[in-house]
Amino acid sequence: MKKKSFVSIADCSKEDILHLIQKAEFFEQHPNQKLLEGKVCATLFFEPSTRTRLSFETAVNRLGGRVIGFSDASTTSSSKGETLKDTIKMVSNYADVIIMRHHLEGAARYASEITDIPVINAGDGANQHPSQTMLDIYSIYKTQGTLNNLKITMVGDLKYGRTVHSLLTGMSHFNPTFCFVAPEELRLPDIYKQFLDEHGIRYSEHTDFSPEVINQSDILYMTRVQRERFTDLMEYEKVKNVYVLTNKMLDNSKENLRILHPLPRVNEIAQDVDDNPKAYYFEQARNGVFAREAIISSVLNPN
Repeated sequence: MKKKSFVSIADCSKEDILHLIQKAEFFEQHPNQKLLEGKVCATLFFEPSTRTRLSFETAVNRLGGRVIGFSDASTTSSSKGETLKDTIKMVSNYADVIIMRHHLEGAARYASEITDIPVINAGDGANQHPSQTMLDIYSIYKTQGTLNNLKITMVGDLKYGRTVHSLLTGMSHFNPTFCFVAPEELRLPDIYKQFLDEHGIRYSEHTDFSPEVINQSDILYMTRVQRERFTDLMEYEKVKNVYVLTNKMLDNSKENLRILHPLPRVNEIAQDVDDNPKAYYFEQARNGVFAREAIISSVLNPN
């Protein structure tokens, strides 16, 4: 029987998400387990990654499994013209689970349909990044004590930001209110606004990163403007530094405000924010190990 893949946060029910949070809490308290003893996990990173790849590999090692794979597609047979299908079929002979990042939207879904081993999506183009969503949701839960009825402000690249797309989908179960701050060129695509409308989720859109926006937020989710998503570098130069969060801007923010960022950052969060107790992005990255332990153990041991 085919085991369950983890391709999109949209495939997860509210109960699934809460169950993964429970598991992540357990792994934070007891990170070293032998649940994957004898299991081989293949990490196929067709796109560059630091945090995602290393935290997945740490999660596998913490669970007692072994890792094979690559972090540079130019060193693989895909550089010789091998198709994604053939790569997936070939690696499926060697591993118990595939963890894959790819530049093409829908690549993870396609991979899950052509193999009988589970596939975990570590990011597919500007589409989805569901494991990042789980560590984001876990971070929100840890810092707020709840997932319900929160005001979440998302800032920066909302057009290409797959972490944004996944997070608003995952949080849709918990009655959030979203505030979207982006230049016209990078505003949230209509398909996601349609999703929010269909689910009765409140949101507002702004081009000004104002004190009013910051001061009403429970979560401030900053994003990097991603140069690799632009075909026109002039467009990138125009918008890359449009929003920069400084420590002074947090003076009148709510006590419970926490600042998240999927990382890497460039200039969108000033260095002087790092020492503010409301800055949570480095702890957020640490939470990725526990969230990914929860995901890997769930797809390999669905019961």
